[in-house]
Amino acid sequence: MYHMKTVTVRDLRYDFPKVESLLAEGEDIQITKRNKVIAHLVPAPTPKRVMPDFMGRLREIYGDKVLEVPSSEIVRMDRDED
Repeated sequence: MYHMKTVTVRDLRYDFPKVESLLAEGEDIQITKRNKVIAHLVPAPTPKRVMPDFMGRLREIYGDKVLEVPSSEIVRMDRDED
């Protein structure tokens, strides 16, 4: 069963870091005043991180073009020049 955390108005005033940490953990919080629930605090939704389509970008830039020399060979040649 799901139990919502409860804090008082006094906690909001004097111990807000505690309330903030509960919200950061994703907890829903009931705010009470004189043992009556007066509000509910819900953490803001976090945006989903979308991975960029790197292969799609490469296809847009280079199309189906194949390098004549492998990239590993290019790196080796650059290292040998030093």
